[in-house]
Amino acid sequence: MDILEKLEWRYAVKKFDSSRKLTKEQLDRVIAATRLSASAYGLQPYKILVIDNPEIRERLKQASWNQPQITDASQLVVFARYADLKPYHVDDYTNNIAKTRNVNPEDLAGFAGMMKGTVNSLDAQGAAVWTSKQAYLALGTLLTAAAAEGIDACPMEGFNASQYDEILGLKEKGLASVVIAAVGFRAADDQMQHAKKVRKPVNELVEII
Repeated sequence: MDILEKLEWRYAVKKFDSSRKLTKEQLDRVIAATRLSASAYGLQPYKILVIDNPEIRERLKQASWNQPQITDASQLVVFARYADLKPYHVDDYTNNIAKTRNVNPEDLAGFAGMMKGTVNSLDAQGAAVWTSKQAYLALGTLLTAAAAEGIDACPMEGFNASQYDEILGLKEKGLASVVIAAVGFRAADDQMQHAKKVRKPVNELVEII
């Protein structure tokens, strides 16, 4: 299948086959693709948590209104934003650029200053919105990458973020949960896989100016 066929094939799985697990290679490829997601400045102000532990997932299920995808999927992926975006996050990033590209960190001072200007201009609410948007970009990449690999996924916002933060100890790590995705393989009797995909026609959705 080409990419359009794979995106037609994908849907938000309602029922996973709990007997099927991703291989390590499959999981690694999906996560590797997600790592390459677009991000403003390339800053990636979030972490990606892959939850495999069944006991933890049972607790997370209770914090997700007992939705079965949480425990039936192969893995649960949690996107958690930086709860307190600081200029030192920019320094960490520019140091990584300097090391990766073998450039003098001083040559990145202008770029760093621009990024810090953005960071410093955001109040707590603005920073939460901005970092959450970056996490959602990564979620979109994960969904597309999974489809390309023939792996099912279900993006989910139906969970209690504060309970997730407590269960996963995110506050102590300076993180806050934003959105989650269950990944695995659809159950044979999930009827939603047979439903036609419903999207707006191109002429209603897209306007060329």
